[in-house]
Amino acid sequence: MSDLALQFIYNAHSGKVNALFDIAHKLISPGTYSCDLCQITHETFSENAEFSALKAQHPIELFHIDEYEAHYPAEEHYPVIIVRKHGDIIQRIDRQRIGQLRSVGDLKSLLADIEAAQA
Repeated sequence: MSDLALQFIYNAHSGKVNALFDIAHKLISPGTYSCDLCQITHETFSENAEFSALKAQHPIELFHIDEYEAHYPAEEHYPVIIVRKHGDIIQRIDRQRIGQLRSVGDLKSLLADIEAAQA
């Protein structure tokens, strides 16, 4: 993915208070937690180790909604993965597609498909 950049925008807001609410929600009612991307990339209290390794191999920027919207136009729905090539958006992976992913392995496969399509 040499000339591709990935932006992962979670369906969550930044800050310690929001993080505490998110953790509580994941513990009390994980089935109703509204960020499928968070479910793949994070454990309850920290980032998933397999995802951390994936980040070391790919140019991935992570954003909460408020952080993203401070620098870029708002997206219609979150979570979303935005694929950029030379700064331009070339693909959006929407929340429905993200909801189909079950693991970091599925995410790796999706990224490999995107990379192959750009080769």
